[in-house]
Amino acid sequence: MIRSSERLEVIALSGVPLIARGDDLARLALDGLARAQLALADGDVLVVTSKVVSRAEGRFVALPTVTPSARAHALALETNKDPRLVELILAESSAISRRAKNVLVTRHRLGFIVAHAGIDLSNSVPPDAAPDTGPWALLLPEAPDATARMIRAALEAASGAAVGVVISDSFGRPFRLGTVGAAIGCAGLPPLWDRRGDRDLHGRVLVETITALGDQVAACADLVAGQADEGRPFVLVRGLHFTPSDEPTASLYRKPDEDLYA
Repeated sequence: MIRSSERLEVIALSGVPLIARGDDLARLALDGLARAQLALADGDVLVVTSKVVSRAEGRFVALPTVTPSARAHALALETNKDPRLVELILAESSAISRRAKNVLVTRHRLGFIVAHAGIDLSNSVPPDAAPDTGPWALLLPEAPDATARMIRAALEAASGAAVGVVISDSFGRPFRLGTVGAAIGCAGLPPLWDRRGDRDLHGRVLVETITALGDQVAACADLVAGQADEGRPFVLVRGLHFTPSDEPTASLYRKPDEDLYA
């Protein structure tokens, strides 16, 4: 059960330190809530950027340690990319969607379509990296749904509130410039809101309307989390009304045989 909200609060938690391998993200989020003098309530959703999840999981790769395959070398020439990066992209992907100069779009091993398998070269250096060991790449989290469930369990145990957790990443879109926040992991929050069977203002029954609730929440949080040096990886979204769900984030992904653009 989901109900529309007339008002939302979207609050970035400040003062979060640079995340390192092994850091307890739930504890850091709770510390951020305490600094902001906020107590979790039923229906709250914590949005966590994928980058800090990857950092906590130690998903760092030093490019000099990567040996590109012949296929990676060929794609690197075609796309004007570092063949070591291309090798990582191929390892994290199940298929190539599109390729062109400076672009390599793939179907990630988790099931979604994304540029460069979501691998990031910005803010990707581990805190304990020795000089001259990079450049470094940061892979997407290993299992975002599982991580979201663990964070949710820790938040609920500490607060007693029924909450949701979204792991977000920045996605581009076909035919539009720029990126928006998208959900790659969910726990508690239903990823989809199926409005079929509801009625519009004139009583007409909706027959195709399904809302990507997980993506909407991720995009909302992205507005205050920032994309550069803001250092705001935790965002509290307050004011939603939903029945907790165990539905996986994969329910958001269109099947390959239904995807006209993959």
